[in-house]
Amino acid sequence: MSRREEYEMKTEALITPIVDEKGFELVDVEYVKEGSNWYLRAYVDKEGGITINDLESVSRILSDKLDEEDFISDAYILEVSSPGLGRPLKKDKDFDRNMGNEIEVHLYRAVDRQKQLVGLLKAYNADTITIENEDGSETDIDRVNVSLVRPTIDF
Repeated sequence: MSRREEYEMKTEALITPIVDEKGFELVDVEYVKEGSNWYLRAYVDKEGGITINDLESVSRILSDKLDEEDFISDAYILEVSSPGLGRPLKKDKDFDRNMGNEIEVHLYRAVDRQKQLVGLLKAYNADTITIENEDGSETDIDRVNVSLVRPTIDF
């Protein structure tokens, strides 16, 4: 397990009881380096949308717990935020919530000279994601080739 994965896993274990107690949903935790800074990000949501006050309360509690545990050796910036409208689909509940909706699937390697596919989410399992194309045909996409899945946003 990499250091990044270890930090994300330990942070998820710390924040899960906090968001559960408040009736929120933990969408994701990531530990990434951007430029010269490390960021520890937790994405939190709730039915009807999360507020800045909700995020602040989670951030304060999580910050205290991270200070107590002190398992991250690098200097980092803690961010607790909303996943936004284009939040990635990562967990089964994310895929269930978007079943029948239009999604975009970004690929590591091009398939038929395309690195991005758009279609209606028809099915998924541990190995594949199935989308319905504009012409009504279906495409099965190997999940090992998927870098990102998110709902499409029309303005």
